[in-house]
Amino acid sequence: MFETVRIADQLKRAFAGDAWHGPALLEILADVDAVAAAARPISGAHTIWELTLHLAAWDGVILRRLAGEAESLTDDEDFPRIRDSGEVAWAVAVANLQRQHQELLRVISELPDSQLTGQVPGKDYDFYFLLHGTVQHALYHAGQIVILKRAQE
Repeated sequence: MFETVRIADQLKRAFAGDAWHGPALLEILADVDAVAAAARPISGAHTIWELTLHLAAWDGVILRRLAGEAESLTDDEDFPRIRDSGEVAWAVAVANLQRQHQELLRVISELPDSQLTGQVPGKDYDFYFLLHGTVQHALYHAGQIVILKRAQE
């Protein structure tokens, strides 16, 4: 098996399920409605909705970096503000995260292992480090979402 396929598999498990550590991001989000997603049960912490938008934004950044762009986000792009807190808008946010993530998985799965040692444009690290960090990033925020859900109980 190619290393990029293994990395994509780990990212898929962290996102969709069958992960070693426990529930994956989509499993954690499955019972979250718009009210819970927009709630701020911990003062100063991001909401579930903000974290969901953040994860989608960063999947997009990773895709553009893999395409050779020296991509970064502004503060407003990194944690976008929620402009509509209705159920439809929440469903759109989750669907966008799923779409971005599926595209990222596809691109990583098709990536030649030889690209893993290449330097990420504008960064001092390689794609291997970036992609493993992408898995870690998804799990880090999934853990935050679990804490936010528990704080609302």
